[in-house]
Amino acid sequence: MEKPARIGIVTVSDRASRGEYEDRGGPAILEYLQEVLTCSWEPVARVIPDEIEVVSSTLIDLCDREHCSLIVTTGGTGPAIRDMTPEATEVVCTKMMPGFGELMRQISLQYVPTAILSRQTAGIRGSSLIVNLPGQPKAIAQCLDAVFPAIPYCIDLLEGPYLTTDEKRLVAFRPKKK
Repeated sequence: MEKPARIGIVTVSDRASRGEYEDRGGPAILEYLQEVLTCSWEPVARVIPDEIEVVSSTLIDLCDREHCSLIVTTGGTGPAIRDMTPEATEVVCTKMMPGFGELMRQISLQYVPTAILSRQTAGIRGSSLIVNLPGQPKAIAQCLDAVFPAIPYCIDLLEGPYLTTDEKRLVAFRPKKK
């Protein structure tokens, strides 16, 4: 019996980490993954302040010690002074995947002109893919709908668990075998 895939869900928010604000981003990611994934998986959730050292150490922990094949973050991707999630992601990754951010901004611009201010990105650390999403639950679903079709194949290329999706909801792209 295969072990379930481990997926990190990280909410980066000063207020939510102090309990002053309800975390809506992390639950939105969890709900999305529950709706889309059909394989066995388990969430590893964190709610942390927007501090580059805390974000970096959390990402390292989820990749290296918790063995999450996918880590999805929400929050900290804007232009505000405390928004440091992309910088923390870049610090811990060995390869950046700029196409994720490009596509997410392109999709988001169809809904709001301020999407140009968002700095979503993605990168690889070891055998983990880290994807930085915006903080608004509606934008989280829009961005995941855009990039998730490529995520299972990316995880395959990193020799991670085989992620399957509900094809009535979202079709994961994998090259046809010859």
